[in-house]
Amino acid sequence: MDIKGILENLPHRYPFVLVDRVLELEPNVRILAQKNVSYNEPFFPGHFPIHPVMPGVLIMEALAQAAGLLSFKSMEASPDKNLVYYFVGIDNCRFKKPVVPGDVLMLDVQVERVSRGIWKYSAKALVDGNVVALADLMCTAREV
Repeated sequence: MDIKGILENLPHRYPFVLVDRVLELEPNVRILAQKNVSYNEPFFPGHFPIHPVMPGVLIMEALAQAAGLLSFKSMEASPDKNLVYYFVGIDNCRFKKPVVPGDVLMLDVQVERVSRGIWKYSAKALVDGNVVALADLMCTAREV
């Protein structure tokens, strides 16, 4: 899935779209997506000017957006003015290495279970095959 498909399946828009490409997607199972980390990201001038590091919360958000793509494709639904996707929880979150400009962040998210509209995922972010962050995520789609 390219950026056009991502924008059709996520409600986020610039500067908050944190997924650039989907490489693999198996509905109800797994997604592998990519975020190209560029020095031009709006958060780098402030985090940190001398040593730019991608904020950990944005790594988690990128994983949640990948999870959202997986869930919408699994539900055969798309976000619209009546349906949004909320990030409702993070457990066991760990950051292993900093993510810096020039890195290609791979977002690997697997569905663990779906119960009463809450999707639980096992998620990890990798750079050059090394885990940089991992967490168990929970998200839900809700009508507004």
